[in-house]
Amino acid sequence: MSGFKKFLLRGNLVELAVAVVVGATFSGLIQALVKDLITPLIAAVTGGGGPDFSEYSFTVNGAEFMYGDFINHLLSFLIIASVIYWLVVMPMTRLIAFFDRDKKATEKECPECLSDIPIDARRCAFCTVELSRVPAADRPPA
Repeated sequence: MSGFKKFLLRGNLVELAVAVVVGATFSGLIQALVKDLITPLIAAVTGGGGPDFSEYSFTVNGAEFMYGDFINHLLSFLIIASVIYWLVVMPMTRLIAFFDRDKKATEKECPECLSDIPIDARRCAFCTVELSRVPAADRPPA
């Protein structure tokens, strides 16, 4: 039982559980936004029949296709994806680029086969072409 207790109380597992709960709550909030605000707004602008797309459907040979519900879920997905991209992915990309810009180059490109090789290499490990013998200290920064 102690091993199971350690597994459950790991920091990553607890953080993941919190992220799932917050994500589910955020998803519910966005679905309510789409259902209660965006679709009625679209219906008002386009002169649509009802304020909720989820009621839109068509029938073929007795099978009912609820395309309006799909539209609601598609709008929810697009809003969630946009928020995640603009508030999580973009800031993280900028932060990583900020910390990586001062790193010293450790690899260079082979002029013959375009493979990445160590900066101090005198011969390419992939195509075995002999590289220039300029010492690393005399080379211009990459």
